[in-house]
Amino acid sequence: MVKLHQEGRSLKSLAEEFGPSKDSIAIWVKQATPIMIKGQSKTLKDVKQLEKRLAILEEENEILKRATILLAKK
Repeated sequence: MVKLHQEGRSLKSLAEEFGPSKDSIAIWVKQATPIMIKGQSKTLKDVKQLEKRLAILEEENEILKRATILLAKK
């Protein structure tokens, strides 16, 4: 449906033909639409995955910093 919308089909016609709401299809289109970040094409889904990975790495980094401080005190 995303590809059909990108090829010119309206959200309304897609919703009528396939069943999902126009809002759902619009969300899917937004998630699949590429954006440029530092010269690389990424989708919203890619960006969200990168943000989650960044949060995990930042948490791991804080744990390692605390462990280093504790080990240095011994």
